[in-house]
Amino acid sequence: MAFAAVQCELMKRSLQEVAEAVGARLHGDGKAQVSGVASIVTASAEDLVFVEDEKFLASALGSRAGAVIAGGFAAAAASGKPMLISEHPKLAFARAARLFRERRGEEKVGGHAPCDSDARGAGAAREKVHGTAVVAASARVASGAVVGERAVIGEQAEIGEDTQIGAGCVIGMGVKIGAECEIYPNVTIYAGSTLGERVIVHAGAVLGSDGFGYVRDRTTGHCEKFPQVGRLVIEDDVEIGANTAIDRGALEETRIGRGAKIDNLVHIGHNCRIGENVVIAAQTGLSGGVVIENNVVLGGQVGIGEHARIEEGVMLGGQGGVLPNKVLRGKGVAFWGTPAQPVREYLKQLAVLARLGKKK
Repeated sequence: MAFAAVQCELMKRSLQEVAEAVGARLHGDGKAQVSGVASIVTASAEDLVFVEDEKFLASALGSRAGAVIAGGFAAAAASGKPMLISEHPKLAFARAARLFRERRGEEKVGGHAPCDSDARGAGAAREKVHGTAVVAASARVASGAVVGERAVIGEQAEIGEDTQIGAGCVIGMGVKIGAECEIYPNVTIYAGSTLGERVIVHAGAVLGSDGFGYVRDRTTGHCEKFPQVGRLVIEDDVEIGANTAIDRGALEETRIGRGAKIDNLVHIGHNCRIGENVVIAAQTGLSGGVVIENNVVLGGQVGIGEHARIEEGVMLGGQGGVLPNKVLRGKGVAFWGTPAQPVREYLKQLAVLARLGKKK
């Protein structure tokens, strides 16, 4: 069974139902039904589109879309097409997309093969664990969970209700995964890690691996491995991109806060603490012991040295660098460069350098 086989079909919803779910005001036929979201160019008659800028409203209204989510500027527009008016059209659009993808229990397992009775963990539903999966006898797989081909579920692991484990995943001993999680193919979760509810982990990610910690013998120069016996805790509603690696704590824990969104190819070292609703773009690297407070945004290819702290609400631009033990503070302040500094100061310095270059 390919992982895609367990993805639910999109469900049709009335526009009235969508409007109530996303907190929008409905203008038009509330009984009309839609089943998905799309761009203005590719939309069909069963799709929703959204418009944040008034200059694109005419294109949306002239598209094949069944309805348009738009800002208050569209409230007085003359059109036969239903509209959902929202203060935050893009957010309402995202919530509508999630609404369409709500799962129906009878659709989740598709037609994949049943498991052998000796390959089921305690509580595993026979028809939802693929026959090639290996589930330890002491593991607990909720009846609504799905386990794909060749997945391995270790001793004493716990898989929550409506969670999907993709093909080829390895879930280590004692791992706890909450309800409604999506673990895509070939994810490896090391022993003792904990994932909350509604966590999404994309293909190839490695969670809870050993941190990069060594102690050098001053006599021989040989590097001895420092114990990596802590754990990894990932809170609810986190999304982790493909091929991202997050290390366990060395002696304590690495923690990823609720609602954090982590892009592909990110590395987070041991003992890091990532706050709530943090956004981290691709190819960013965090050394051990870094603290990222709530609502921080890190651009692509950011590098942060060990034990640095990024305080709440800071924005750090792409390829920005923070030296070890440094602190960046200033809610809403954008930083850039290496070593990182407020973007206005950085741009002034670039301007000075440019003038000096011209004089030379």
